[in-house]
Amino acid sequence: MSRLLEMQEGSFYTGQYRNLFKEIGKTDEEISTRIQRNWNELFNGNEDTRIYYPVGDDLGYMLDTGNLDVRTEGMSYGMMMAVQLDNKDVFDRLWKWTMKYMYMTTGENAGYFAWSCNPDGSKRAYGPAPDGEEFFAMALFFASHRWDDGAAPFNYSVQAKDMLRTCIHKGENGDGYPMWSPENKLIKFIPNCEFSDPSYHLPHFYELFALWAYEEDRPFWKEAAAASREYLKITCHPETGLAPEYAYYDGTPNNENGYGHFFSDSYRVAANIGLDYEWFKGDEWEREEANKIQAFFADKDPADYRRYTIAGEPFEEKSLHPVGLLATNAMASLAADDVEGKKWVELLWNTPVRTGVRRYYDNCLYFFSILALSGNYKIWMPNK
Repeated sequence: MSRLLEMQEGSFYTGQYRNLFKEIGKTDEEISTRIQRNWNELFNGNEDTRIYYPVGDDLGYMLDTGNLDVRTEGMSYGMMMAVQLDNKDVFDRLWKWTMKYMYMTTGENAGYFAWSCNPDGSKRAYGPAPDGEEFFAMALFFASHRWDDGAAPFNYSVQAKDMLRTCIHKGENGDGYPMWSPENKLIKFIPNCEFSDPSYHLPHFYELFALWAYEEDRPFWKEAAAASREYLKITCHPETGLAPEYAYYDGTPNNENGYGHFFSDSYRVAANIGLDYEWFKGDEWEREEANKIQAFFADKDPADYRRYTIAGEPFEEKSLHPVGLLATNAMASLAADDVEGKKWVELLWNTPVRTGVRRYYDNCLYFFSILALSGNYKIWMPNK
């Protein structure tokens, strides 16, 4: 089968999304009830489950409950969740809060978003994190396609295109640094460094940016999609499938500060390859990778998840986010072989949202997995 025909089996081409919960015997009513219950726990629940907090009449933020700050990661995640569930009020509240408090207008990071703020809006940091920008842009495009553009800052598609232009062209006039390397088209961990975070790589987003960004930027994003898929092949361990949190451009782990191992950031790689495979059938390697990750964790109790070398050697240190790890392993089932993959789907179905102080990151990954495995993490195409 040709490469083009393989890709055309993905949801982008067919408009069809697998519902793995239904494949394990859950009914439509059970699934829709579960999604709404989990949404309510995260967005309207009590202080042991909620991570979203409305502010006044038109603002809201996502709280990192473990660090008591508001991050571009969480804000962009919340926007993606909201647009997938057609909740324009929550989406607009989050975006307006982001623009009011996180957007930077001066200094070398002008045009980017401060990655960490206090709940009152004051900045904790004046640097950006590229995983926030890429999720903001994708959520904004989907919002434009679901609800149409409005007046600024709700001219969603313009905001997305401007953001992506800044991400790849900043620094051309000596005014800072781009978020993607102009040479190799790989996303950076932060703009003023020359290494990456494998979990930032979202080739399925870049394929869509290549359609909807400003026309002159579209070839860059097409190249970025291909570059990211190839990068993950050299970054993930060939036997375990595990990825480090940070890695150099040649794929080797960046362990300068202990981030060359499999830990919190790394969990997202499994989710990302699952969604890329679902949307675009991006690369058959993704099926092999999903199988390896699920096989590595098959005999491990979530209560005993740990930090691991990418070769699979465990540390004494326990995972900070075991529910998030379980959820991303389950989301990899979109690419994995059916028999083993469906065991993970069943495991996730039988796992509740995390409660308590560390719930934020776990439950973001958890909810994305619930959406994806139910066929509700969708590409929203333009209305026209």
